[in-house]
Amino acid sequence: MRIECIAFTASGVRLAQRLAEFFRDGGDICTVSAPEKYAKNGVAALDSLADWTARSFGQADALIFVSACGIAVRSVAPHLRSKFTDPAVVAVDDCGRFAIPLVSGHVGGANALARRIAAAIGAQAAVTTATDGNDVFAVDTWAADQGFLVVRPNAAKAVSAALLNGEPVGFHSDFPVEGTLPKGIVPAKEGKVGIRISLTYEETFQTTCWLLPRILTLGIGCKRGTEPIKIQKAVDSTLQGKYLYMESVQNVASIDKKCDEIGLLEFCKANCLVCNFFSAEQLTRAKGHFTGSAFVQNTVGVDNVCERAAVLGSGGALLVGKQVFSGVTVAVAAAPLVIRF
Repeated sequence: MRIECIAFTASGVRLAQRLAEFFRDGGDICTVSAPEKYAKNGVAALDSLADWTARSFGQADALIFVSACGIAVRSVAPHLRSKFTDPAVVAVDDCGRFAIPLVSGHVGGANALARRIAAAIGAQAAVTTATDGNDVFAVDTWAADQGFLVVRPNAAKAVSAALLNGEPVGFHSDFPVEGTLPKGIVPAKEGKVGIRISLTYEETFQTTCWLLPRILTLGIGCKRGTEPIKIQKAVDSTLQGKYLYMESVQNVASIDKKCDEIGLLEFCKANCLVCNFFSAEQLTRAKGHFTGSAFVQNTVGVDNVCERAAVLGSGGALLVGKQVFSGVTVAVAAAPLVIRF
């Protein structure tokens, strides 16, 4: 987690440094900024609050203002877009008595961050979100913890509203479920409001909160010099043809002979995906039934690249077999998933 702290007084800077040390000990990246007269012992000099906020809001996972709430609110207000994309923002008073989550309490993790701060310095976390105050299941927080995309944010609000009103919320998953469902959540395939976990969309409930798991691996083979746009079009066609979504893709896999393939690497960079490369020998050991090609075997030393790479890259099973395009082959595999409560 990347955390940016800012403070404006001598006592505030000391507190920010304590927090930075705490977060760094936990493996997080944490920097402290303050006015120039306090810029020593690792504290960066503040150029301007507006510039610091704009820069930090765009690149950090969380912002901590060791200051009055008003300073924090006025600073971040011009940058607010959505609770599903904004970083966490927490205000801590100079005396270290309260940690107050201001923005992105659930998905962004501000509530959890405030609790971490409180535990570190002996403060009180002043969490004000309704679901937390009433000990109600927060579907957006839970989904973020699982790495699931909340496709329809308004439906997540409907889930919270129903639970706060004491109304049952249905639950349907295409994946195995372990543990006890949270209070107010009941197994169902229809109803007024519900949660559905699946790779493809279906209007299961009148208001369906669709959670999209990120468990797919794209296995890609391509001719040398293939442009990234051709790879993108082949992938889009493959996914759309099976009613799957790019947001479900967690990584890409191919043969190691493609580790310097510019088009493939640029495709991965454009989609913020890591590409795992496997040798022909490793691909040969992949388990499953694959579409063999004598030409591919003679060219790279294994009868199939895309399907085998997808399986190895996901650690799961083939979901979409080899799709052939001009100079590109694509396959899709899904990692095993168990929903746990």
